[in-house]
Amino acid sequence: MKTIDKIPTSKIGRTAELVKTGVKVGGNYLKYYGKKAIQPDLTKDQLNEDNAADIYDGLKNLKGSALKVAQMLSMEKNLLPNAYVEKFSLAQFSVPPLSAPLVRKTFKKYHGKYPEELYDTFATQSVNAASIGQVHKAVKDGKKLAVKIQYPGVADSISSDLAMVKPIAIRMFNLKGKGSDKYFKELEGKLLEETDYLLEVEQSKEITESCSQISNLKFPTYYEELSSERIITMDWMDGLHLSDYARKNKDQNVSDKIGQALWDFYMYQIHHLKAVHADPHPGNFMVDNDNNLIAIDFGCVKKIPLEFYVPYFELSEKKNIDNPIFFKEKMFQLEILREDDSPQEQEFFSELFHEMLSFFTRPFQKETFDFSDKEFWNKITALSEKYAKDAELKKMNGNRGSKHFLYINRTFFGLYNLLHDLGATVRVRNFEKYL
Repeated sequence: MKTIDKIPTSKIGRTAELVKTGVKVGGNYLKYYGKKAIQPDLTKDQLNEDNAADIYDGLKNLKGSALKVAQMLSMEKNLLPNAYVEKFSLAQFSVPPLSAPLVRKTFKKYHGKYPEELYDTFATQSVNAASIGQVHKAVKDGKKLAVKIQYPGVADSISSDLAMVKPIAIRMFNLKGKGSDKYFKELEGKLLEETDYLLEVEQSKEITESCSQISNLKFPTYYEELSSERIITMDWMDGLHLSDYARKNKDQNVSDKIGQALWDFYMYQIHHLKAVHADPHPGNFMVDNDNNLIAIDFGCVKKIPLEFYVPYFELSEKKNIDNPIFFKEKMFQLEILREDDSPQEQEFFSELFHEMLSFFTRPFQKETFDFSDKEFWNKITALSEKYAKDAELKKMNGNRGSKHFLYINRTFFGLYNLLHDLGATVRVRNFEKYL
């Protein structure tokens, strides 16, 4: 894969890169409408493919939070056209890496020493490049290590990157007025945390120590003396990325075993720690030769305040969802309904969320749940399509729900998708034995 010798770090440089991308996208639309005039039945498939490719090419050169947002969107498989999902999913663990000279220069800047001064051996060619940093293989005192290096300028460009992405997100999610600011502040805060590698090491140690009792689950050890604000050193873990493993594995018992470890890991964090690994994409999980699940990358950890946790999980119980008075009370507590809503808006959003929650919480209402259930996935897809096309919904303010929904819903969508990829059946309350 071609390497990158320089990343635009100034606001002007990054804006110029996005402007170039915008010109390409504009050209794609002109070509599409020119062909559409001649072929009225022409679909947008080719347009979506061209736009997805051009947008991704622009973002992968910028790296940082703009590419991270693309990565997050790739997990929302029912939100974007498939061309975007496929292209943006490359941001999870396959983007052009920094060149060897830039790696050495970056390492010296962040750590005060060149890599060969700290490790016995250090591979300047990365083994994994993502949105915020890339991973290199190293050896010290006979121990194989993974060294994650943050891209130059990422932390300093988060606010300006989000300002550029904001108009697109506002249109995509039908956000209106000042109420949308809370979501962007939540996103900005989490992205800033992800660039603080000292915080990531601290979070990694806390969660891995607490979750080490969970069966079939492994974590790397983190080395504080070889880590800094922009560099993390941890054990090298051998295994296949979860998505690659899921495609290869044909043993249902093994899929269920790995899926159970994944489910227990998330439920234990949520219900016991009230904090959760909120970046559940396939690049952050591996499976080793003994079919153990390996969890890595704790840069994005969402703390769950009780005032959100309690009503959110009260609505995972069917009896509460079906109790109109109780349900409406929780809708207000979760900021889905607002005091300034008209009766029409209250009725509309109550019905919408009742339908969604009745189905999305189905796994919590059973002793075991099969995440390969086609009816479940077809219904989720149908609901997404239904509301994406709902003309009434588009007229209303999309600023609905507590800011905490942003990462908690993302966590559950990601978890459900990983379990679906595995085709796993899980015992829903199995995690309670670890409490």
